[in-house]
Amino acid sequence: MIWLRYAYVALALFFATVILSPLQSLALWRGWRLARKMPRYWHMVACFVLGIRIHVHGEIETQRPLMLSANHTSWLDIIVLGRVADVAFIAKSEVRSWPIFGLFARLQNSVFIERADKRGTGRQINSIAERLAAGEIIILFPEGTTSDGNRLLPLKYSLFGAASSAVPFSPDGTVHVQPVAVAYTGIQGMPMGRFKRSVVSWPGDVEMLPSLAGVIRARALDVDVCFGESVTFEAGTKRKQAAAEVEERMRTLLAERLSGR
Repeated sequence: MIWLRYAYVALALFFATVILSPLQSLALWRGWRLARKMPRYWHMVACFVLGIRIHVHGEIETQRPLMLSANHTSWLDIIVLGRVADVAFIAKSEVRSWPIFGLFARLQNSVFIERADKRGTGRQINSIAERLAAGEIIILFPEGTTSDGNRLLPLKYSLFGAASSAVPFSPDGTVHVQPVAVAYTGIQGMPMGRFKRSVVSWPGDVEMLPSLAGVIRARALDVDVCFGESVTFEAGTKRKQAAAEVEERMRTLLAERLSGR
């Protein structure tokens, strides 16, 4: 029977991609605002067929420019957060060439960062800043890698440079960075626990297909998405200090949700 479920998920995502990707490509080419909303429909289908139930706590910040700072456990984070809001992601440049997921990242209009290109860092940060100032919600995974889902890894504060750089582009001279915790808390209607969380976590030594197969076999997953109080970046804001505050709020949100509080 598991093969029937594999086939069901594959066919559903295939048809969703075939139907939506040409529309999204056209919207990106024409510069339509629809391009920000279209990926959300694909993520909606993906969450449904994978059995992902999302529980949202708190509200997304209404003020703009807005960057969301989220913990990173798995490729599932993309689907979950893409289902919750109309967002674009910051991704490492290697993702662009990945099979399937590279296509999805391009259609999502992700911002690709060339980490080895030190000379181009300023240009890349300015590109993110301009998109923030244009009203797009950009998601940053400041851990820089995936964790086991049971804790928050130390954040790379340099990645918050995009928020600081967007301040001059902001109409009111402020950029809002909102901490977000994505916690995987349930599997098949039961509490997940730290040992079961390996079903969804995606550390660097796990291939994509085995990870996807594990999620499909799980059939039902509960995910809590928690929005915290945003931190404001202004012209005089010290980046490290503000980033440390974002980190502390992320750590608290994740710990509270994983402990069931």
